Amino acid sequence: MTRTFAVLMLTAFALPAQADDVSDLMESALKAYEDGDIQYALDELDMARAKLLEMKTASLGSFLPDAPDGWTREFNTEMNQGLAMMGGGVGAEATYTDPGGERIKITLMADNPMVMSMSGMIANAAMMGMKTERIQRQKFAIQDRQMMALIANRILVQTDGDPDKTRPLLDMMDFNEMAQFGL
Repeated sequence: MTRTFAVLMLTAFALPAQADDVSDLMESALKAYEDGDIQYALDELDMARAKLLEMKTASLGSFLPDAPDGWTREFNTEMNQGLAMMGGGVGAEATYTDPGGERIKITLMADNPMVMSMSGMIANAAMMGMKTERIQRQKFAIQDRQMMALIANRILVQTDGDPDKTRPLLDMMDFNEMAQFGL
């Protein structure tokens, strides 16, 4: 617990001023720890961790493209709750609707054990009978209405929708910058 506490404390101090909620929670946890109230310290640490994950999730979500003119974009705000059951990590997801009502979903998952298990499938997509295609130097596996790529061997980009309408959305994304996410 001491190591986790130290890491979270250092992380809180390394964040910009906007992280006041995290700093406050960390200070409260430290005070509770010093007072011998271990359970309250753990609760505060859990809350600080949740706030940090929210910040990291918002950061990942920034890689989702804006909706093109005439389209709408709706974020899935419950994405990370599902990831908790799949081993953790962070995710962001948005559904795009074109003027005709057709929907395309783009999902980003980072630092999740399931993502690592997908790497072999994506790397060997052609051998598995899937089409492959490059978008901005990234190899996408395509099967039916789904496209998948693994960015920096740890961030899964997965889409569901008409690939012809999905490609322009993917072209708007900055995969090079995404590769630096969380580093």
